[in-house]
Amino acid sequence: MIRGEKVGLRTRRDSDLPVLQAELYEDVVVRSRADSVPWRPVPADAADSPAAAAAPSPEKAYFSVVELESQELVGEALLWGIDLHNRTAHLGISLLPAFRGRGLAVDVVRVLCEYGFAVRGLQRLQVETLVDNNAMIAAATRVGFSVEGTLRRSAWVYGAFVDTVVLGLLAEEWAQ
Repeated sequence: MIRGEKVGLRTRRDSDLPVLQAELYEDVVVRSRADSVPWRPVPADAADSPAAAAAPSPEKAYFSVVELESQELVGEALLWGIDLHNRTAHLGISLLPAFRGRGLAVDVVRVLCEYGFAVRGLQRLQVETLVDNNAMIAAATRVGFSVEGTLRRSAWVYGAFVDTVVLGLLAEEWAQ
């Protein structure tokens, strides 16, 4: 487990799947805002379920997020699109509804940065999020990410195109 101040990132367990499936994946509107592919009905036990524990991969690193004090599952986090040649990756987090608004996102982003920069030796991490996702933008900027631009009408979200904000952080800018 990689530990922050409030949260830890650990390997996804089979016991995490029903919670992640029910509270994150089955919320179609929220999932549509968080994913770049269309939502489709997939059972939790299907091999291609987004909640399923993914096999180790050089391109993705999936984590379950736990609150350190209670050891409760609070969400998921990942580095995706890991490019070993250019030493870059994209960062994503999703917290369960009961744990949103508690200030955990900043710590999750910090711990993902530690994993990406210190463990994986990456030189750049990037976040793409919807322009109205103020919580993610605030969490990323508090960790040190800079807003690098807006991609106009780049995301199809539940019936409409929405702008996406791109934020980046370089290894030398990261404050451990």
